[in-house]
Amino acid sequence: MKTVQTVALSGLLALGLACGYSKSTMPPQAGTMPAIALLSPNSMNAGAAFTLTVNGSNFLSNAVVNFNGAAQATTQVSATQLTAKIPGAADMSSGTVPVTVTNPGTAGGLYGGGTQPETSTPMNFTIN
Repeated sequence: MKTVQTVALSGLLALGLACGYSKSTMPPQAGTMPAIALLSPNSMNAGAAFTLTVNGSNFLSNAVVNFNGAAQATTQVSATQLTAKIPGAADMSSGTVPVTVTNPGTAGGLYGGGTQPETSTPMNFTIN
């Protein structure tokens, strides 16, 4: 009798677990990769605040210009042009700094998915 009860209880437990709701998640997919073709200006004197125009391709409406690794206040002009306000404190010493563009990822909702953020290959900017 104990064996029958054990088998019956095990069967109910397995059935209960198998019929429960399962949550399947999908990994994020690759996002849209931005590309930089031209920086204007491509150099500036140290300590000067300026507006940087970034021309390229695949810029999403929420893309961000990164100047020397720091995200800057960015405005999308079009899918091929962004502008960023670079404060004078961002370029205090002479040298070369990288400029990149990042397209943020998008959330995938309840079951995951979405897209991953993508960052362009850096283009060098010269500080005089």
